[in-house]
Amino acid sequence: MKILHVEAGKHLYGGALQVVFLMRGLKQRGVDSLLACPTGSAIAQAARELGLAVHEMPMGGDADIGLVGRLRRLMRDQHPDLLHLHSRRGCDTWGAVAGRLQGLPVVLSRRVDNPESRLWAALKYRLPHRVVTISQGIREVLRSEGVPEARLVCVPSAVDTVQYRPGREHLAWLRQEFGLPEAALTIGMAAQFIERKGHQTLLDALPAVFAKHPEARVLLFGQGPLVEPIRARIAADPLLSAQVQLAGFRRDLDRILPCLDVLAHPAFMEGLGVSLLQAAACGVPIVGGRAGGIPEIVRPGLNGELVEPGNVAGLAGALNRLLDAADLRERMGRAGRQWVEAHFSIDAMVEGNLAVYRALLGGAG
Repeated sequence: MKILHVEAGKHLYGGALQVVFLMRGLKQRGVDSLLACPTGSAIAQAARELGLAVHEMPMGGDADIGLVGRLRRLMRDQHPDLLHLHSRRGCDTWGAVAGRLQGLPVVLSRRVDNPESRLWAALKYRLPHRVVTISQGIREVLRSEGVPEARLVCVPSAVDTVQYRPGREHLAWLRQEFGLPEAALTIGMAAQFIERKGHQTLLDALPAVFAKHPEARVLLFGQGPLVEPIRARIAADPLLSAQVQLAGFRRDLDRILPCLDVLAHPAFMEGLGVSLLQAAACGVPIVGGRAGGIPEIVRPGLNGELVEPGNVAGLAGALNRLLDAADLRERMGRAGRQWVEAHFSIDAMVEGNLAVYRALLGGAG
């Protein structure tokens, strides 16, 4: 079996990491993978380090109809058995057109819960033979838009529980790296700086948190278009500027997350949330928005708390309850680790996708 994977993202964010996990797992099972990705993208290097064939090419987004021809030439040259499309930015539509024209089974991974019009969904999701959703929340969004249930398969994203594990051996380093007081309770948020992630809600909630926990500190990890507006808001508020840091995009979250006391993720929309899986694997309790696939990771009272998106008072209250009680944080942290080990393993994700491939190539599609 030979699979052509197409990932249009340039950065090694959550979705692209899932593609790396999948290709690595397939290789371990004797399945060949080829990767088509944008020229100069981070995933190209990661795939080459796995010993996989990589084909870098221009990928210009939704208006790049030329992607059809480039992918068809690659398919004619490499003769894959199946095409797996992993992202948007034109990859989902033009990639599916290319696969259909080439006569290959087409699988599309859907990683976001953004709503689409029923008309567009009816056209777009006729192209792939299967749509693999990374959460039941996304699956329900597509069902509500009229995508036939028989075309939908849910295969949850995975977390590397070997790399992401509990342990506070780097706590002294974390305090030095970010200038944290020794007694600080640390809230982290790891997300792209875009509107739907809920950074503004967190900033609105923090005065009530700091009033009860003046020793608390907040680290915001990530990058995106809202970085500068949020930086300006923090700088203009003496309380926030003293206790909140923009920590940038980090590649060492496996060292950082286990040292946090709480992870906040008050998102308005979220397909699933890889940073939440990573935090749970590290034994960190989570306060998340009740949106998209987040409730599939955060189980209220078990490994964290859920609040309605935009509920500032509810978010502050949930954060304060966790900061109040070290024993509660420890119990929820242990439960979170057990939850991801049971439900979000890499092996389960690889086997789930492989079952889709086998069904299509065996004629069941």
